[in-house]
Amino acid sequence: MDESHTIWIEKYRPATLAEIVGQDEIVERLQSYVRAGSLPHLLFTGSAGVGKTTAAVALAKEFFGEAWNLNFREMNASDERGIDVVRNQIKQFARTSPLGGAEFKILFLDEADALTPDAQAALRRTMESYAQTCRFILSCNYSSKIIDPIQSRCAIYRFKPIDRSAITAEINRIADQEHLAVSEDAIEAIAYISQGDMRKAINALQGAAILSPEITKDRIYAITSTARPDEIEKLLSTSLSGDFEGAEALLSKLLHERGIAPNELINQCYRALIRKEMDDSLRVALIDQLGITDFRLSEGASSDLQMDAMIAQFVMHAKRSLPG
Repeated sequence: MDESHTIWIEKYRPATLAEIVGQDEIVERLQSYVRAGSLPHLLFTGSAGVGKTTAAVALAKEFFGEAWNLNFREMNASDERGIDVVRNQIKQFARTSPLGGAEFKILFLDEADALTPDAQAALRRTMESYAQTCRFILSCNYSSKIIDPIQSRCAIYRFKPIDRSAITAEINRIADQEHLAVSEDAIEAIAYISQGDMRKAINALQGAAILSPEITKDRIYAITSTARPDEIEKLLSTSLSGDFEGAEALLSKLLHERGIAPNELINQCYRALIRKEMDDSLRVALIDQLGITDFRLSEGASSDLQMDAMIAQFVMHAKRSLPG
């Protein structure tokens, strides 16, 4: 198979549990199931790109060997969220006998938190009824959206964001394989934009590599439509100095000339405010305003109006905090 046009997140996806990076404790516990030859129902929770799907597929491969796909099925709950998918597709797979001498089959249900409460109640009954022939691995971003009866039937694994050192090591490994020259600043930029999401980090590297084998930080920020940290710092400093016109001009440049999404800017401002030295009461007020703007945007409000209003509030809060 020609891999020259393969998406790198698939080309470099770990094939075994041992190859998964940044989740050492979870990997060790999953490997103990393979050694014991038994498996409980599992619930994987964590943000995107931290290895949940990879761990489920690798676990199936290590349990079933080359014929793993005969006894493993992956479904995405966000495609069909209702009770019918549980009663029909899931139940039908769970009730059939394992193949090739396997003791059980594995059904991996991705984005399980998208299932309706009724569908989750039906899934709970299916997990009970077919526990002898099928093990369930549920994956979700928010475990609080999974009903308690399902959580109590599963061993819960909370995947943490991939740390900077693991992302750096993986980016350097891929760069060596693909004959890329990646500067230290570019690696820092990839770590910054990925926020612990390995998939996002690898996609950023491939996007930049399509343009040139020389990977720079500016190309990383441009290809991912992300503001540089110094640009965010300048936007905040200008706002907090009371210069609304200057801050609004910087905001307009980032939104319209650079094409950065409003929600991404809000996220970057939040990350910068957490680290920025300032009075705690001012920090609290500014973060509160970020939350209000984010909510209004999610409800469909005008992005230009709300972002300008956010900057206006930053300026007003800063002026109130000044002495005298």
